[in-house]
Amino acid sequence: MTKSESSTTPLSADGQPLEQSLQRALRRQKLRALMLVSPLLLFVALTFIAPIADMLYRSVDNRIVMETLPRTVTTLTDWQESAGKIPGEETFDALYFDLFFAAEYKIHTRLGSRLNYQQTGISSLFRKTGRRVGRFDTDEITDQFINLNLQWKQSEFWVALSQTSDFTKKLPLTASIWTDWKQLLIHDEKDVSKEKPEDVLYYALYLDLIKAGNENLRADFSWWSQTVAAAKGFESINMIEQFQSADKDWTSNEVWGAIKRFSPAITDGYFLNALDMKKTIDGAEAKPENVQIYKLLFVRTLVMSMVIMLSCILLAYPLAYLLCNLSMRKANLILILVLLPFWTSLLVRTSAWKVLLQQQGVINDLLIWMNFIDEANRLVMINNQVGTIIAMTHILLPFMILPMYSVMRTIPPSYVRAAKSLGATNWTAFWRVYFPQSVPGIGAGSILVFIMAIGYYITPAIVGGTSGIMISNRIAYHISSSLNWGLASALGAILLIVVMVLYWLYDKYVGIDNLKLG
Repeated sequence: MTKSESSTTPLSADGQPLEQSLQRALRRQKLRALMLVSPLLLFVALTFIAPIADMLYRSVDNRIVMETLPRTVTTLTDWQESAGKIPGEETFDALYFDLFFAAEYKIHTRLGSRLNYQQTGISSLFRKTGRRVGRFDTDEITDQFINLNLQWKQSEFWVALSQTSDFTKKLPLTASIWTDWKQLLIHDEKDVSKEKPEDVLYYALYLDLIKAGNENLRADFSWWSQTVAAAKGFESINMIEQFQSADKDWTSNEVWGAIKRFSPAITDGYFLNALDMKKTIDGAEAKPENVQIYKLLFVRTLVMSMVIMLSCILLAYPLAYLLCNLSMRKANLILILVLLPFWTSLLVRTSAWKVLLQQQGVINDLLIWMNFIDEANRLVMINNQVGTIIAMTHILLPFMILPMYSVMRTIPPSYVRAAKSLGATNWTAFWRVYFPQSVPGIGAGSILVFIMAIGYYITPAIVGGTSGIMISNRIAYHISSSLNWGLASALGAILLIVVMVLYWLYDKYVGIDNLKLG
């Protein structure tokens, strides 16, 4: 900077250029603001963003099949369900190893439950086979190895074998099973050198040896060539027959097709189920009409939420208008009555409606006393959509009144008086002057009530019966009862997408900037 430029540049009190000082001050101000809001941002991230992200991930997560049956999934890569034949014995061998360890870790039932969502009966299939897999006739292979050389029954001999340099190269399957077996013993807090080798190790060794050449494993294992030759003459077992004896469904193409279709770590199966569809050999197909339920529930949820929102608008607007035109003392008294339901449990309020709406309830008795209906024609207002709409309108009504009231309080009364002084009638003054200014309150209350109505499940569960339940009830059922969290997450994700689309439409045609809370 030249001397002439420095003389014309404004300086701060500390002699620095004023522009740089202002930028530093703004940065410090933004940093302080960020530090002030960071606790709230962290709270929102942990309690709102993270659960939503977890829900979206669970809706496509399908790692359990690949992690529980890794060898089986690999052998199924080239198998085609459309060929009409079950997989070969190599796949059944892989399934034996996978299912053996899954049963030991007691995770085979979880895998069965996961696949049972797609193919009925697989849960019991895995549960039954998991109990039988440890008693397969692989002990015949074990006995033949021990009869050949007594060293095979010694755990020290197996440990020495596993420590050879080319153990993994010459006996890849045995090395893999040995590693998994050691991990199982570590999980059970057992010493590998003191535990009797199990049949699964001998069967893996047998499969490796019948494919091996005659070269020695190492010079100090002189028995290698003799063992390879002897193993090729062992009396074998048919693993397909072993599984068939455990359960004949293992020879069903539908079972193997379900395993292969849902073997990828990421799946669209949950979303297809949420849309009343399923994955088949020919791709995605609609389920039979008599079992389709979720699309009906989505439509019912949106329609009922819209009806509840409109009911709240019709009831809340006159009351909010009255509150704004009463004296402060009377308005406060009525406002207390509006807020009074917040001091009562939601469960109590819903249960009260169950008493009021039943056929022998207070409302029917009152209508009979007023001669609107007779005893033989009592109204059915419970365990249906009518009961759900009435109860939820009552519960959500304060959430519509308060935004309307807060906006209406900001509308100057002089506007309406000015319109009347210019010749407008009461209706014209209200409709053309007052109502447009109250629309932001209607919009705020409508969004609040609509979104809350979509997610309600306690009230529909108590007063809705079969025809009055909503999609939120099925989500709650799958989370707490059926434990199908993947389907529950998919249903929740679709509901989230629907709400975001409706929010976008509202912003496009109404404008989110017109939404106010006073």
